[in-house]
Amino acid sequence: MGLVQWLKGQFLCQLIICYGFLVSGLLVNLLQICTLPLWPINKQLARRINCKLGYSLTSQSVALLEWWSGTEVTFYTDPADYQFYGKENAIIVLNHNFEIDFLCGWAFCDRFGVLGASKCLAKKELSYLPVIGWMWYFLEMVFIKRKWEEDKRSFVQSLQNLRDYPENFWFLLHCEGTRFTEEKHQISMEVAEKKGLPKLKHHLLPRTKGFWVAVQNLRGTVAAVYCCTLNFRNNETPTLLGVINGKKYHPDLYIRRIPLESVPEDEAECSSWLHKLYQEKDQFQEDYSHTGYFPGPIVTPLRGPWALINWIGWTCLLLYPLYLLLVQLVLSGSILTILATVAFCSAGPGTGPRRQVGTRGGPCPTAPPKRPGLPPAPGHRGRYRRTGGGTVLLDNERNGVGKSANKCGTRPV
Repeated sequence: MGLVQWLKGQFLCQLIICYGFLVSGLLVNLLQICTLPLWPINKQLARRINCKLGYSLTSQSVALLEWWSGTEVTFYTDPADYQFYGKENAIIVLNHNFEIDFLCGWAFCDRFGVLGASKCLAKKELSYLPVIGWMWYFLEMVFIKRKWEEDKRSFVQSLQNLRDYPENFWFLLHCEGTRFTEEKHQISMEVAEKKGLPKLKHHLLPRTKGFWVAVQNLRGTVAAVYCCTLNFRNNETPTLLGVINGKKYHPDLYIRRIPLESVPEDEAECSSWLHKLYQEKDQFQEDYSHTGYFPGPIVTPLRGPWALINWIGWTCLLLYPLYLLLVQLVLSGSILTILATVAFCSAGPGTGPRRQVGTRGGPCPTAPPKRPGLPPAPGHRGRYRRTGGGTVLLDNERNGVGKSANKCGTRPV
């Protein structure tokens, strides 16, 4: 293990990451509160300012994923669809199997310049929490209580408010409603059997009503649905704790662009359409479990430096007062104070964020064993073509097989 990797596992480094995120988040919240007088005067300007402030906070998580842990998402998509990404409003339909799928979704948004304006469906309780919850409130996230009779009116109103949003935005929907587990999957498939629907192997049944309401209220505002299917190579079970510890993962994301005109307006037809979409997603996951890759060419959008620059800037700004305090403690001449400071800075890696995160990630009990004799990650061979936003792999020859699909994901805490 190299020196850099060793440092990533130290409590002090992890403490600095948590400290920087929380304190910068509170400062961002304070700045967002300062925009309140601007809303009745110039609503669109207030929205743009809040997008920049939101990016300043969420991009730290992207920097943690891509620059700290070294995890980079591999994107599979049609080059004809690639040209639209980041240039239009869209509804993102993403499977919910992994603990860090939200980080991979944010990385996708960041690569195409819509991270600051990205939206999602979130629990109402989150809006009361400092840092993330307050930031989302000012970014006009759609909050629900999970009681349709109470949610319908506020849900529709929140969607209507996005019609005149000044920035291109992506609205993320986990249509399954919750993270995949074996227990939830068994219950979901019992419901599918009662309704006469085909059983899914890697997904829960989608909840169609919320999707239909979102599509109906965003017609004319949103241009397409992006069907996104995420998986990880080599039977990886990614965790947020692993990312904080600097562990590198290998996510693959398959994106299909579906024009919104293709989605039926009738509720029953839209419901059938969504069920069919998830049956196709399930087949993609099944194929991935055997081949180790998704269909279609690979695209590599350029990774901009702004997430890293922002993260370093916040870290330096917030560590400077601590540095002055540390110097003052050392200059005080108190041996006891110096020893206590040294002991705290060299605290073992078994404390702090390792115990506080509370994740339960672990090996998937139902995942098939790795096949012997195969390389740990698929290699890529083929012809490449340069585009304005990166490199596109034109043919999809492979010399290896990746992981089998994670059938159980991780268990929510």
